Amino acid sequence: MAAEHDSGWDWETGEGLLGIDDPVEVDAAFQRGERSLGTAVIGLAFNCSLEDASPRILRAMRLPNATQRGFAFTAAGTAARLNGALTPELYAALRAEGHRGCAENAVDDTLTFVPFRELPCGSSGG
Repeated sequence: MAAEHDSGWDWETGEGLLGIDDPVEVDAAFQRGERSLGTAVIGLAFNCSLEDASPRILRAMRLPNATQRGFAFTAAGTAARLNGALTPELYAALRAEGHRGCAENAVDDTLTFVPFRELPCGSSGG
């Protein structure tokens, strides 16, 4: 697995990935099994629509590396801060994780930045 690809992103160290704005590049990195996927989804939260970032954040929440998985929850909190909303799927993932561990700050951000009346109801099917 090469650390840098034609895109110029450094997947080994994560350097520069907070600027990533291409969901397709992140999808390709998932396929390659790159290391800094949690960092990349924070970049997507900053630079892409919630609809584009959400499926990749959800996927990163299931990464085996605890640090990168924690970054995915940071990305969810970032998305809540920037958009004042979450997708029903992201909200369901935070509810499932609970207000503890790597999800604690993301849940706090959601409750702070997403108006209560705009929180998705219940869970989205599991």
